[in-house]
Amino acid sequence: MGAPTVPPCTLHITWKDLLLTASLLIFWNTPTTAQVTIEAQPTKVSEGKDVLLLVHNLPQNLAAYIWYKGQIMDLHHYITSYVIDTEIIVFGPAYSGRETVYSNASLLIQNVTQKDTGSYTIQIIQRGDTTKGVTGHFTLYPELPKPYITSNNFNPMENKNVVVLTCEPKTQNYTYVWWVNGQSLPVSPRLKQPGKNRFLILPNVSRNDTGPYECEIRDRVGSMRSDPITLDVLYGPDFPRISPSFTYYHSGENLYLYCYADSNPPAEYTWTINGKFLQSGQILSIPQITTTHSGRYGCCVRNSVTGRERSTFKTIKVSAPSGRGHNPGLNPIY
Repeated sequence: MGAPTVPPCTLHITWKDLLLTASLLIFWNTPTTAQVTIEAQPTKVSEGKDVLLLVHNLPQNLAAYIWYKGQIMDLHHYITSYVIDTEIIVFGPAYSGRETVYSNASLLIQNVTQKDTGSYTIQIIQRGDTTKGVTGHFTLYPELPKPYITSNNFNPMENKNVVVLTCEPKTQNYTYVWWVNGQSLPVSPRLKQPGKNRFLILPNVSRNDTGPYECEIRDRVGSMRSDPITLDVLYGPDFPRISPSFTYYHSGENLYLYCYADSNPPAEYTWTINGKFLQSGQILSIPQITTTHSGRYGCCVRNSVTGRERSTFKTIKVSAPSGRGHNPGLNPIY
């Protein structure tokens, strides 16, 4: 960002010597004079960068001008001033050491911080004239920071834990908006948003609450959205299911049984027959079964994280050989 004019020398003089009046935007009532305007370059500035407040349509016969922080034109808010004839620059109490004023009235602010945001007022005085006009202001906004989401628990248990998501950073200047599965809230009356929407509360979290979740911050000029996060909801196991549904077999056939239960993390599986342990794993395979394999088969599932266990049972009857029967084991259903 180049400044239009090299600043002249500086000299410390008293406040009373300046006698300056006006403000950031002076709209001159003289019909032949164009309106004074202020252009910020850039209009949105990242923290730590520079911004130039460029003044357009300055009137003729200028004597001096002065910059203030805010809209109040007093000594406390006085940043710096410039006297045309003597090229004198004077620094005021609001000068931070990062402001540079140029002969064309523009003000450069370097290494912008959050404290620099707001209104800037320029007073203008013409030779022999009493300054008249309407005062306006220009508000400078920093580039929005990218928000991020924190949580009291990213691995909650279903129907047991309450999850609180927080949109950071905390500030009074932003509006917060939450997005769940690509939709802006409210998508469910069950989800609570206290604290001006900065918090999102999920009571009795369920497996359907995994997300993704995003938070968005907005100000008067723009918005910025966080990266999505998901919850690893721990649940189950649900009651297991055994397939296939066949219950009658012939001796000599192969027995294949498959057990499944929805669970996160995946459940551990064990098989029993008539209450006695057979083997571990989702699939039970017994080749060349006989009538001694008749009995009550059980599939027991356990989630080692939730500590929950479920079982289901299936009665299998194996008949003695009596000719060729169906052989479901040749085409197991998983």
